[in-house]
Amino acid sequence: MEKKYQSQIIATDNEGLQMISACSAGAKVKVKDIKYLASNKVFLLLIMRKKIEKNQLNKKINSICRFDFVDKVKSKNIDQKNNELVLELIGIDYMKNRDDYEINLIFNNNAHIVLTTETIEVRLEDQNEIEDK
Repeated sequence: MEKKYQSQIIATDNEGLQMISACSAGAKVKVKDIKYLASNKVFLLLIMRKKIEKNQLNKKINSICRFDFVDKVKSKNIDQKNNELVLELIGIDYMKNRDDYEINLIFNNNAHIVLTTETIEVRLEDQNEIEDK
């Protein structure tokens, strides 16, 4: 039996965030798979991405991108009532303000989500491989 291992990338600085951004670029996410758990200050994205970090571009994988210590979430140009709407994640970047960070999730069609956080704490965790039917 082949052992399935879950790989994860943890980012606590710009360099790590850029690596997660690169691994997630081109990932697809449905509106219903974007969650903000305000009481836990956790923002979750369930994404379907290509496995680029091991040069396995033909492999598609479901991953969870988790942002911790999120105080505020703002979205723009995203129809939140359309649960099946699929967005394409173009990249992730951030800006440092006086006391906090603004992490920008940039999607196709000029859509984006801004997360206000006190620190960079992002995790990209692979869940399972998507079998091509």
